[in-house]
Amino acid sequence: MNTTADADAPLYLGLMSGTSADGIDAALVQFPASGGCRFVRGLTARWEPVLRARLVALGEGGPLESLEELGELDARIAINFAAAANQLLDETGVDRRQVRAIGSHVRHRPLADPAFTVQLGDGNRIAELTGITTVADFRRRDVAAGGHGAPLMPAFHLAMLGTAGEDRAVLNLGGIGNLTLIPRDGMPRGFDTGPANALMDAWCQRHTGRTFDADGAYAASGAVDTVLLAGWRADPWFDLPPPKSTGREQFHLAWAEARMGEGEYAAADVQATLLELTAVTVADALRAQQPDTRRVLVCGGGVHNRQLMHRLAALLPGVAVESSAVHGLDPEYMEAMGFAWLAQRTMDGLAGNLPSVTGASGPRILGAIHLA
Repeated sequence: MNTTADADAPLYLGLMSGTSADGIDAALVQFPASGGCRFVRGLTARWEPVLRARLVALGEGGPLESLEELGELDARIAINFAAAANQLLDETGVDRRQVRAIGSHVRHRPLADPAFTVQLGDGNRIAELTGITTVADFRRRDVAAGGHGAPLMPAFHLAMLGTAGEDRAVLNLGGIGNLTLIPRDGMPRGFDTGPANALMDAWCQRHTGRTFDADGAYAASGAVDTVLLAGWRADPWFDLPPPKSTGREQFHLAWAEARMGEGEYAAADVQATLLELTAVTVADALRAQQPDTRRVLVCGGGVHNRQLMHRLAALLPGVAVESSAVHGLDPEYMEAMGFAWLAQRTMDGLAGNLPSVTGASGPRILGAIHLA
């Protein structure tokens, strides 16, 4: 690894596993004083299979068996995260003393009244196993301030991809889709749009044995069922105004199947309709919330689904739909880089949330610092 061009910029390591829980993304980055983000290297590490299955079940609203299980999950997630960080550092040959902080995040967010958030993955343990100061638990302070605690990436998107020249949006297509709206004038906003890869991946795996639909080929082999699509779109969540967020606890296969009723559907047609649901709900949200958008920068695993990208472009005529890679940010590691950036903000005593996005009562320094 060559860091001579940014010798004065400290390294940060971001760790992230999102709604799909398909792996642990680790990204090693620098934030030069001149601005921007320099991506050094990244990797995606596998979860322990049994642990991943449990996390997916919890994300879909499954109950915790006991307080002891909660503590065990907190520790096991941290061990997996620390292993991913150590693997990345070993592969790059970076001295751990060069890394100022790790930004770590796993999301398990039950909804309740009063709202609360539980961030699993003990930052103390990650700091101990890596020897690097770790910042974790980013969402809780925003929730305490009356916000949703999500999405947190819009602040990073604004810092890296904001421009005064056009209305643009950043679209993350992970397990759940979310938009960051960056207008030429006015405050940025961000919110979830609904299901993205989580439902498509789950249906594809059930009916083909493959963990995801490469290039959207399986969906392209089917036909959209307009009645089924209308039934899914009728879910009241889609009509909620921003700010809003969601996850597997809302959109999972049981949710989709409950709205399929007694109808007979070809599996490929359901896959095509799930893809169309993602594309349509993104396009609907964009037209409703920022109709003058001229560019959509796409990141997350969905950027590699050519059929999904084709449908987005078709539904958004006159809008450039392109990968964030065009603007120098690797779409695979955007969120991991974002949590590295949030760690930098916290270490520097700077706010990491955007109240116009999360609904919090004001800017807040996010996360807890666990010193090495």
